[in-house]
Amino acid sequence: MTTKDFFYNLPPELIAQTPAEPRDSSRLLRLDRNSGEISHHIFRDVVDFLRPGDCLVLNDSRVLPARLFTDDGVELLLLQCLELGAGTSRWECIVKPGRKCKIGKKFTISNIFEVEIADVLEDGNRVIDFRFDSASDFYSLLDTVGNMPLPPYITEKLSDKERYQTVYSHELGSAAAPTAGLHWTPELLDKARDKGVSIARITLHVGLGTFRPVKVDDVEQHHMHSEHYELTEENADIIRGANRVIAVGTTSVRTLETIAKRFGEIAADSGFTDIFIYPPYNFEAVDAMITNFHLPESTLMMLVSAFAGKDIVFAAYDEAIAERYRFFSFGDAMMID
Repeated sequence: MTTKDFFYNLPPELIAQTPAEPRDSSRLLRLDRNSGEISHHIFRDVVDFLRPGDCLVLNDSRVLPARLFTDDGVELLLLQCLELGAGTSRWECIVKPGRKCKIGKKFTISNIFEVEIADVLEDGNRVIDFRFDSASDFYSLLDTVGNMPLPPYITEKLSDKERYQTVYSHELGSAAAPTAGLHWTPELLDKARDKGVSIARITLHVGLGTFRPVKVDDVEQHHMHSEHYELTEENADIIRGANRVIAVGTTSVRTLETIAKRFGEIAADSGFTDIFIYPPYNFEAVDAMITNFHLPESTLMMLVSAFAGKDIVFAAYDEAIAERYRFFSFGDAMMID
């Protein structure tokens, strides 16, 4: 199977530049993965398709305001914290332009951070040391100077940082939002609970590797970057008791399938996953998923194709384009069951 098998043409005007207001007013395409039947709804209608005994699995990771600019215009994107101490922190970062970021080079950021390039990795990423007031909290300082790491296809400025966070985000650590969760409101989650739907939380800190394009022709030759995940015993128990497990977002899918492959069931666990799901794949944990519309030739396009079948998914995308759905991070949603 080749990467080109997962290409489709998307009119650029269908790439959503701003989030829907209110959150649950985005559109929802429901896809029956057995019959290929499609129906069109508003996201708040999703509760109508949930059943008593279902379990929604939410990724509660919170996005870091991870895009920083030095005082002389170098862009840093925080990927992974390597060390954190009093007055110091070390991160793996993407930098732009790379030619200005040689080992030993020092920068300042708004009189808050002093940064130094400590190492250059094989993939071009940098290891960067941050120094700051030892009486201050790194993440509080980051919140004052950092920007949300919106994908490059979003060119509109985000006026409210919280609109790139889910309403249930809690655990800081992601470089990108688990965007299927952006449609939920507290009231909509309460309606699901009132219907007898349980809600469980996992944490997977989303790295940019999930969204990077596949650059090899042979899908099997692509390697995913590792991302940290955690599932507590309390939440594992909720999931095990469900009639249907409905993953909200591909990050929840990847976490649940990683654990199920490791233990043969859902169990409390934490660690790193580089699971890459593409057709054919036997799903062991997930019965249905709620997800956004994904980029052509992306690993996420491959994942949903594995879940519902490539032909069925591409037919649904063709209809979504014809119906002028909004695509990608701030776009509309699908429920595949």
